[in-house]
Amino acid sequence: MNIEKVDLNLLVYLDVLLRERNVTRAASYLGITQPALSNGLRRLRDLFDDPLLVRTSEGMTPTERALELQPVVRSVLAAVERAVQPKKPFEPAPATRVFRIMASDYAEGTLIPAVLERLREEAPGVVLDIMTPSDVSYLNVEQGKVDMVINRFDSMPQSFHQTTVWQDSFSCLLSVDNPIVDGFDLESYLQAQHVWVSKTGMGVGVGVDPSAGQDLGWVDEALARIGRKRHITVYTRHYQVAVRLAAQKHLVVTVPSKLALQMRDNAQIAIKTPPFEIPPFELKMAWSPLLQRNPGHQWMRRLITEVAQTLDRGSKATHPAVTFME
Repeated sequence: MNIEKVDLNLLVYLDVLLRERNVTRAASYLGITQPALSNGLRRLRDLFDDPLLVRTSEGMTPTERALELQPVVRSVLAAVERAVQPKKPFEPAPATRVFRIMASDYAEGTLIPAVLERLREEAPGVVLDIMTPSDVSYLNVEQGKVDMVINRFDSMPQSFHQTTVWQDSFSCLLSVDNPIVDGFDLESYLQAQHVWVSKTGMGVGVGVDPSAGQDLGWVDEALARIGRKRHITVYTRHYQVAVRLAAQKHLVVTVPSKLALQMRDNAQIAIKTPPFEIPPFELKMAWSPLLQRNPGHQWMRRLITEVAQTLDRGSKATHPAVTFME
């Protein structure tokens, strides 16, 4: 066996599986999906050329080979944990750690400022290195080179740990001088000129071809479901740019509601509910299994989650028509 081909995460999976002897419970403990753990078990069986766990009338029963491996795997993982974990619990006040976070500019504009406020209070020496989706690959995250990614994801590797930061709906922004502002309905929406904004994935982006019929995201998919299509004049990957374009007299910008609410004090911008149903989406935070038990990483995840919950409650109070996830 070539040790370079052994994935340390698989040993973590095996350790938990042999302890729990139940795929569902083991997946829950690890914070991954059951299919991801089942795939890991298949890889383990190939790696050791042994079934390892066999279904019997008493449940999942370890093979003789698995019982031989159990103390060895536990010893190896314990040694790795001792090597990578700090000797002391993470203390935020004196910490000087850099956290590298990939965040969409939607997340950067709505969540990160409040996170920075908390850091100034609790961990003034902590530095955030905010990266864009185009800066980062899934391999960077898997290897722990990026601490966490905060974005909307259509899909992500099953091995990643993840949690929902919040759920957001959509709102429309348009100038108070826009001719349709007082009669804002589906027909006037479709007759208007629109700004498209999106960049949800990771890796280097490609240009949009308006005639290609490619996937344009939540808003246009929602329109397609009712057999309609909007007229897009501008394509951008930056939500902050899109929000500012709403001040132009003939443009309509449809963006996540948390971002739209940042314009509520701008007397030149009107915030409208979309005249058709757009399903809400989830902003997620994901990270590598290698960082799951790191005390500093755990502290930062808790801080981000607490900040998000506070913003969530504030958004509900300011704009109760917008629904957010508890």
